[in-house]
Amino acid sequence: MKSKFILMAILIFIALLVGAILLSGKGNNPDNPLPIENVAIKDGKQVIDIEAKGGYSPQLTMAKADVPTVLRINTQGTFDCSSSLVIPSLKYRSFLPPSGETLIEIPPQRAGTTLEGLCSMGMYSFAINFN
Repeated sequence: MKSKFILMAILIFIALLVGAILLSGKGNNPDNPLPIENVAIKDGKQVIDIEAKGGYSPQLTMAKADVPTVLRINTQGTFDCSSSLVIPSLKYRSFLPPSGETLIEIPPQRAGTTLEGLCSMGMYSFAINFN
């Protein structure tokens, strides 16, 4: 009787753990980062929109090279680690506001450059490929 209870508790725990893992990866699947149209040209600058909450979305952005760029990070009720943004190649590190937008100026990047942003823990990331 006791062993059945322990076995049932272990199975329930495993089911909950698997469910939590599947739900937590809802938009941050590094094996299949699909590009999304989130780039616009305004006043001669390229504006790239990234959502930060439970990760970064989209994870992959295709942008034009050799164009002044503004990265616009949007938050809405963001209190997880994605609110602590690091962009190593720009030496950028900042805590994003829980809600609002943060503008980050990016100098023109050469074709073939990939700019990576990640949370301070390295759990969530996004990439911008300049072509």
